Amino acid sequence: MEWDKDGDVLCILSEKSSTIFMWDANQKKVIKIDSGAKDTHTFLSWSRIDLHVAIGTTKGNVILYDHKVGRKVPILGKHSRKIVCGNWSMQNLLALGGNDNMITISDANGKTVHNFSVRDQPSLIRFSEMKRSGKSDPDENTVSLVVGKKTLYFYKMYDPENIIELAFQPKYGKIEAYHWFGDGYILIGFSNGFFVVISTHAKEIGQELFQVRNHHDYLSSIAISPVIRIHDLRELTEINAIINLEDEPKGVWKFAWTTDGQLLAVSTARGSLHCYLTKLPMLGDACGTKIAYLTSLLEVTVENKVEDEQPVAVSIDVEPTFVACGPYHLAAGMNNRAWFYYLSEKGNTLLLKFRYGYCVMRDVSFLYFLAEMEKTRDREYLGTIESMSLNSDYAAVLVKGKVQLHIVMEEREAKLFPEREDMGNITCSTLTNEFLIYGTDTGNLNFFFIEDWSSVNTYRHSTQIRSIYPDCSGSHVGVIDDKGDGFIYNPVNDSTLEIPSLPTHCHGILWENNTFDKGVFIVFDDSTIFTYIFHRESIDGPHVSAVGATHLPFTQRPLLLYNGTLTLQLASGKTTTLLLDTH
Repeated sequence: MEWDKDGDVLCILSEKSSTIFMWDANQKKVIKIDSGAKDTHTFLSWSRIDLHVAIGTTKGNVILYDHKVGRKVPILGKHSRKIVCGNWSMQNLLALGGNDNMITISDANGKTVHNFSVRDQPSLIRFSEMKRSGKSDPDENTVSLVVGKKTLYFYKMYDPENIIELAFQPKYGKIEAYHWFGDGYILIGFSNGFFVVISTHAKEIGQELFQVRNHHDYLSSIAISPVIRIHDLRELTEINAIINLEDEPKGVWKFAWTTDGQLLAVSTARGSLHCYLTKLPMLGDACGTKIAYLTSLLEVTVENKVEDEQPVAVSIDVEPTFVACGPYHLAAGMNNRAWFYYLSEKGNTLLLKFRYGYCVMRDVSFLYFLAEMEKTRDREYLGTIESMSLNSDYAAVLVKGKVQLHIVMEEREAKLFPEREDMGNITCSTLTNEFLIYGTDTGNLNFFFIEDWSSVNTYRHSTQIRSIYPDCSGSHVGVIDDKGDGFIYNPVNDSTLEIPSLPTHCHGILWENNTFDKGVFIVFDDSTIFTYIFHRESIDGPHVSAVGATHLPFTQRPLLLYNGTLTLQLASGKTTTLLLDTH
């Protein structure tokens, strides 16, 4: 059985039956189709771009079924023996392999456009792109397959005469699985516990770039019973996680990831199916020294370690795509809807708002009771929420190039920005205690004073503003533009100061929250944290200077900077701290 490309329809083949079962997950019903085949079904594969499904049989015949229009096309004699493997390309070509040791490549109508033979039984057919020297080809131009569990075979459709077949060291064992990844690289798993990375680039073809033996008994699907080890392809030398299946003595059979790499489904030889959450979305936000971050799919933790406050776990209604933290509120949501939760914490007193009143608790041991509290309200917006920021009273929500500013606690009419159509689309926004600040695709940086309910300042930049990061007081704003340049803007005197040596791929700016280190901020990319000091007054005048750099641990996201210590969010739903090398 196999799902279609969108995960809406499950196609199921049963042994010794000519019936094809289609289960529609949206309509919750089963459609039965008689394939008309006189022999047994042996193989099925959905197209990767439409609702065509290919079904192979023991006699080498193929049925192409278009689920959208309900049309089936039988193709007799595609192979002379049983069809055992196959795959579709992004150009809707179908590659099939059979026990006759033949490989056929056909179009969506079943017409054969390529065919070739191999010397042993084929398996694990894939389409991908093999790099050509000096040429850029975005199409999947190569068919790869395993021959006899021993060699990896490449058939280049643009150069069918130049066949490449790679053999490996006998100590590796049989090829159990392989996957293309990155820019023309292949990860191969072997039965004796090895997995190897090779390149298909012309100058590196066949070279082993990486090799490790994770398991000493047996490997399947690039995993092993009873232990699964997870590697990130960006850092293969490190093992991200180890999963023990102690209650599965017969071991792992196969496994597969969801497209976002978040869930791992594992089937075992005993017939069990396990599903693991291997990582959480890196959703988090900070307000002053308070941080909020996702700790499970339906839970956000709010904590303030600087003030030595106990963490608060908040149960939320849906798996969110964004989290926003304010002094007294938490917001989480997805698509066009947000849920707001009341968080008022002062010392050991926690004020909870319920539907019919308030409750004051002075025993911090009850802090986790917050998870059961009544949410303040939920709200729908005109489009998908791109970002949200909160202050003590207001929420600023970025939707389709517009910012909606409204009071969190009351059902008052919201104000929409920009105030005129000719002011362009908003690309980023944030709230301070006193201002709504937003940048536009026309290069304007606007300040809206909430108390007077009026715009008080506009700075016109030469290009689109990508992101903005105000300091704790909101008196200075770090700005990154569409060219990747950065500067500090002072709205009091309308001056700008360039941030020197800004990394090419800057992911964010964090200001120091300790008032004694006022003016210190960091800029970070995927691998490095750069520390800067903004000198408001000096003999050389106001300027920004680079202080030093600190290595950013792999897959960790900065949330808060206080007294030179950086709080980092982990994909496991936890946080850790890192003292900057400059401190």
